[in-house]
Amino acid sequence: MFVALFIVMMGYISYFNLVRGREIVRSPYNARQDSFADRVVRGKILDRNGQVIAQTNVAEDGTEVREYPFGNMFAHVAGYTAQGKTGIESLANFELLTSNAFFLEKLKNEFQDKKNIGDNVVTTLDAGLQEAAYDALGSYKGAVVVMEPSTGKTLAMVSKPDFDPGSVEENWDYLSTDDENSALLNRATQGQYAPGSTFKIVTALEYMRENPGYDSYMYSCAGNITVADTTISCYNGNVHGDVDFRDSIAYSCNTSFCNIGLNMDIRSFRETAKGLLFDAKLPCELPYSKSEFRLKEGATDGDRMMTAMGQGQTQVSPYHMALITSAIANSGTLMKPYLIDSVTNYKGNVIEKTRPEKYKELMSPDEAARLKDYMTSVAQYGTASVLSGAGYTAAGKTGTAEYSSDEEKDHSWFIGMSNVDNPELVISVIIESSDGTASAVNIAKQVFDSYYY
Repeated sequence: MFVALFIVMMGYISYFNLVRGREIVRSPYNARQDSFADRVVRGKILDRNGQVIAQTNVAEDGTEVREYPFGNMFAHVAGYTAQGKTGIESLANFELLTSNAFFLEKLKNEFQDKKNIGDNVVTTLDAGLQEAAYDALGSYKGAVVVMEPSTGKTLAMVSKPDFDPGSVEENWDYLSTDDENSALLNRATQGQYAPGSTFKIVTALEYMRENPGYDSYMYSCAGNITVADTTISCYNGNVHGDVDFRDSIAYSCNTSFCNIGLNMDIRSFRETAKGLLFDAKLPCELPYSKSEFRLKEGATDGDRMMTAMGQGQTQVSPYHMALITSAIANSGTLMKPYLIDSVTNYKGNVIEKTRPEKYKELMSPDEAARLKDYMTSVAQYGTASVLSGAGYTAAGKTGTAEYSSDEEKDHSWFIGMSNVDNPELVISVIIESSDGTASAVNIAKQVFDSYYY
């Protein structure tokens, strides 16, 4: 019994250190981090081209200060190390506080009572794209997520309002309790919004699955539709006239999608939403909020119409919409998203390398191709025509989400991709309280332009 218990204990200790060790050390509540920091100077966080996002400056008296050369630009995704750790600072805490310097160098430092230099974390982030997204969002509240659909790399993640990660400690009381703008909230992954017309892509997928002859769909838009005590109008009172399925998406015809919603099977609709990761765990390395699809059997006609056009009680994050768009861009397959490309020692020798891997097939290749085709029409002649005529091809879906009983109060959405035949970038943008004065598709265009020009 003693030998058996000893073997079990050794097995658990081995499992704890080899399997769960990094997870435990990464926890912002683990005091063991302090013991690592006593022996290692925290490593750098770099963008994919080697630009420094975060580094530790050591003064002559040995005082260490964590510095963020880009200021607020990477605040939410890079995170901070004061008052706990967030973002990549938390995600890669183990790596940043581990030194893989040459062992003789480490041994010499130990004898001289010097700290070793921690490993560097090379992220998938692109400082150029991050800056373009940050500048394009300007003073608006909202978020921008840019991904590489073929690999799952997150190339940019911006959330505003933002904060200075280097001064979190001195501003903690204000940021954590008094800030009405919730600047610490990462709106990209934790924000929950009505998706507006971007959700029509989900509705379109369900309609295609229920109706093999969807290409023959026709509807006459009179500018509004009334069923029972619910009246819904097209944006700005537009009258689209006779529209087929493609034009319904291109012009974002609310009344047509209300008509579609009235004739869909709710149980099947819920399954399609679930397959697109609504009410489910998301593949996300940062804290996030689950998206919600609340339409249930027995729902009123009003609820059916509102849900089909992206209003109602549906809630989603910009990050989640980027995942759905990535799957469409990548022939239906969602690659596992990731933020850390590699870990190197301080001299640049690679210690670990992340390999792209498939996460889940969200739809068939044929379904993805048809949705991509419809989204291309949105950019060619529909509500995102500002993207037409550029030196690159684009596809996408605009959205306007009302957040108040005042119909003039709305959020602006855009999801889309560039280089449609072989998509290179996927983007998801939301502008809070745009109220018709700002357009998310214009922000997407600025990011695309910065990449191609």
